[in-house]
Amino acid sequence: MKAKTPHTGSSSERMAASFVYRPRLGLEMEMVVADAGSGASLPVRDYFDALAEAKRRRGVACEPYYLGGRCVGLSTPPADCGLDNGFNLLETALAPVEGGPGGLQRLADAAHAELADTLDALRADGACVLSASQHPTCGRDAEWYGRVCVPRPIYRELREYRGWHHWEGIDAKAQNGANTSVPVRDAIRALNVAVALAPAGIALFANSPIESGRAAGYKENRMRLWPRVFAPARFPGDLRLCRYPARPFRDLADFFHWMFGPGTVTRGLPLEPSDDYKSVPTALPEGDPCLLDFLRAERWPARRMDTGRLEELVPHAGHFEYSQIGQFLDARLRYKLHAPPSLDEIMRAWERDGGLEELFERCGADPYIEARGPGAAFADADLLEEAGDEAARSVLVAPSALQAGLLANLDEACRLLRDYTWEGLGALREPAMRLGLAHEGVRTLCAEVLALARDGLDAADRHWLAYPEFMLATGRSAADRLLDTWNAAAGAPEARMRAVLARHAALHPDALRGADPRKSRVSET
Repeated sequence: MKAKTPHTGSSSERMAASFVYRPRLGLEMEMVVADAGSGASLPVRDYFDALAEAKRRRGVACEPYYLGGRCVGLSTPPADCGLDNGFNLLETALAPVEGGPGGLQRLADAAHAELADTLDALRADGACVLSASQHPTCGRDAEWYGRVCVPRPIYRELREYRGWHHWEGIDAKAQNGANTSVPVRDAIRALNVAVALAPAGIALFANSPIESGRAAGYKENRMRLWPRVFAPARFPGDLRLCRYPARPFRDLADFFHWMFGPGTVTRGLPLEPSDDYKSVPTALPEGDPCLLDFLRAERWPARRMDTGRLEELVPHAGHFEYSQIGQFLDARLRYKLHAPPSLDEIMRAWERDGGLEELFERCGADPYIEARGPGAAFADADLLEEAGDEAARSVLVAPSALQAGLLANLDEACRLLRDYTWEGLGALREPAMRLGLAHEGVRTLCAEVLALARDGLDAADRHWLAYPEFMLATGRSAADRLLDTWNAAAGAPEARMRAVLARHAALHPDALRGADPRKSRVSET
């Protein structure tokens, strides 16, 4: 889930900045916080004060924002530095940078600067960041959830009204979220590619083999989150919207019908225009309609989540745009309409094949793909020792390099979908999660996806794929290395966590400076 502030928003929401398409790259880093002495999951306390001081010393303006009287983030020009679902899981959303040749270097410079500030500020709490996409020993019990969950209003709706098991993610499940802009005309093809080829990203960046102090039986256990959250939900459509679709989407109208049409139930809707989907006051339409039915009505009775009062909502175009977050596939299509259309224009365009594409282009939409499959990973002592400098330097932006290269080579990526078939690619998702690169079919797909991504990147930018290329060459992901450390350590989970801490705490970017970005050990493997 993406952090959102009332000030500048996440990199996802800031991707659209002009009416003319130009390639841009964004990144949302989710970071598992651990006690620097024991390795235990740790909710931050003094972090934001220390981070604000670090920013100000560097001359970076910052503005704190609060929920329930507690600071939950800092808004700055380079990034929004906040929290995901808990105080034990940081999220930094970078402002987008210009893509194309050199874009990944620009993204890496920004990401490493933010990571350096984060690691420095965490010292105030005696904490560090683990290179893991899920904390290995953190629990998900009610007491822990109540203590560390960020008090966002939307979570009450999700837990109490929709029946989501929101606490399933409170053990710091973290992703490395690449955001890559695409032209409107390519948006649905890009989404289909990102969803269908997600098994490659899941396997290459797998990094969560341990849950609740024991081996999970999965290389990327984090990706089992969504069925756990949605299976008990009040509305079956919530679970449907996290499952691999039965077929690729034809166009924007088809995609939005899948997400907002019969069989689904709209989430709470804002009482006033807002992009702040996590904290803005909302109302729940009476009778639990799908969004499509709600938008077709002249007005609809709805009950406020904050006061319980019954009010009338008048559907407007903002309700359509606001609701784009409402699915949990391995990739999302996100967008901003710079010249907002009327609701009538949206509904009429929705009825025509290609109509929403035409409308989005007229409205200056700048869509982008938000990847959700790659697990969080950072340079750590184990990676540096095993893979060398280039892989360690590239790991943070490697998911962005993979997605940017793939989407820049979209015609060939679409051919790959046809070669494998939509159903065949969907069948690789489970083995990608469970077995990763040890599964022959998954490893073959990874090789083909990496080749397409390399071809889509400028030659000078291809070294940013060093991390996944090393994973493929060795057949060992970060999950394998983390599991090796865990299994080699003796004793109880607490003792094993100290071994994990020594090998898999994120290295400060200063430790990687001066490394030769062209030096690689892949060829030696």
